[in-house]
Amino acid sequence: MTRFADLPMPPAVSAFVRWSEEKMAESIETALRDWTPGCDVWIFGYGSLIWRPEFDFTEKRPAQIQGFHRALCLWSRINRGTPEVPGLVFGLEQSGNCQGMVFKVEAERVRSTFSSVWKREMGTGAYHPTWLDCITPEGPVKGLAFVINQAGPAYVSEPPQDALVEIILRARGTYGTCLEYVTQTADALHSAGIDDQRLMELVKCLRQLQPRS
Repeated sequence: MTRFADLPMPPAVSAFVRWSEEKMAESIETALRDWTPGCDVWIFGYGSLIWRPEFDFTEKRPAQIQGFHRALCLWSRINRGTPEVPGLVFGLEQSGNCQGMVFKVEAERVRSTFSSVWKREMGTGAYHPTWLDCITPEGPVKGLAFVINQAGPAYVSEPPQDALVEIILRARGTYGTCLEYVTQTADALHSAGIDDQRLMELVKCLRQLQPRS
């Protein structure tokens, strides 16, 4: 297994800057530029949004997007790790395809929902909120997805599996362990009938190696 000292590490804490409320509001307005008031919207979830959306929705569907894949490519130094021992969380990277869930938000709740989702996902501008074509069993919808910002200080090209295992098993933050985050996402995908073989192989390895209480 990769030695911890040899693992990729994020930049110094000083490189991470929290977005102001003004910058957050500006980002929301940019995302809503093409939204027609009075119309419902869809939000695409591919990680913890699947099992902990934390917003009201009227419908959810399995969905697939083309041109992006799920990757553990975002350092977490608070929620699923610490500055000294960071964890990793999911982002959307270009290439391939990704299966997840879309959630339908009623028109009158769009702005309040975006405000809460931005506070959760966009605290440091780690993602580019992007409208993507989502294929669902009931037909295509346009869904808002959070695509990784590769220019951001928290971005890292997904490490190889042995390094991933080492990082995930060590990290714990204010929301719990990185291991819980990864396995809960895998379990939620499995429950929804979504097959992410690469993630399932990672989780199998993690469960074999995780410390027993």
